[in-house]
Amino acid sequence: MNANGHDDVIEVTDLRRVYGGEDGDFEAVRGVTFSVARGELFALLGTNGAGKTSTVELIEGLAPPAGGRVRVLGRDPYREQASVRPRIGVMLQEGGFPSELTVAETLRMWAGCTSGARPLGEALDLVGLTRRSGVRVKQLSGGEKRRLDLALALLGRPEVLFLDEPTTGLDVEGRQSTWELVRELRDSGTTVLLTTHYLEEAEGLADRLAILHEGRVAALGTPAEVTAAQPSRISFELPEGYFPGDLPPLAELGVSGHETAGRMIRLRTNEPQRTATALLVWAERARVELRGLDVRSASLEEAFLRIAREAQAHGGHRQEPAGAGARTRTKGAAA
Repeated sequence: MNANGHDDVIEVTDLRRVYGGEDGDFEAVRGVTFSVARGELFALLGTNGAGKTSTVELIEGLAPPAGGRVRVLGRDPYREQASVRPRIGVMLQEGGFPSELTVAETLRMWAGCTSGARPLGEALDLVGLTRRSGVRVKQLSGGEKRRLDLALALLGRPEVLFLDEPTTGLDVEGRQSTWELVRELRDSGTTVLLTTHYLEEAEGLADRLAILHEGRVAALGTPAEVTAAQPSRISFELPEGYFPGDLPPLAELGVSGHETAGRMIRLRTNEPQRTATALLVWAERARVELRGLDVRSASLEEAFLRIAREAQAHGGHRQEPAGAGARTRTKGAAA
């Protein structure tokens, strides 16, 4: 039970994963801790080599952890696979489907391995592939293959759904329809763990998120909480005849930094309301107009890039072993 009184469907505590190699052990996951409540959509983000894929594979039960604890629906996903697998759905980065089978044949084959599979027509309709049911997999576009991946993950009406880069290869319309479907699944009570490189996707979908860096959690919270740690931006055009030195003392307005480009001024501040109010009062008293005035909160992209820059400043990116890269359905994880 979490602080909000909801059941935690996914519990990750001090999780560790270690790979052996000729050059010694590589610790890809180094004490990761977070939880996901029932009916919550949680996004897991990470810089290159952050340990994101390694973490997700442990949660899905594809490997045992080297240390720490993971529970899915109250059970160990690796040691109690028989109990956990029928209740989860997994959409991997690549499907690895037999290319000569049609879409319908692929679904029918997968349904035979899935407990309580939903009707094939319903699964096809959910992902917009009804009219492509008789098409061979090798003839599908990249986006259609991703939709087939999603249909397979949804066959078993999962309580917990793992989505690994679900909209890669989709066009704008396909991405929007997938987002809408994911929201509907979440609203109906499905717990969703999402990994994505599209930061606007995480910002728009996630109830909460974690950003991993070098095998550890670098940021955790709602998208608003994570971005709140970054300064807001205020930009405007300096009035004719005025110079930056004519503005009120910026340090006294909560401004942490500024840049100029011609007559445009951009301020960084952790107190946007106070800073903007002081600027407007100054402009009113000076009887000038601050043209192009724009007050904008920080974005998730800025928070992510700050973590990436800090990684570079402290020795660059780690590289996960080849075995921790893109995963295909032939590697395991039936829905």
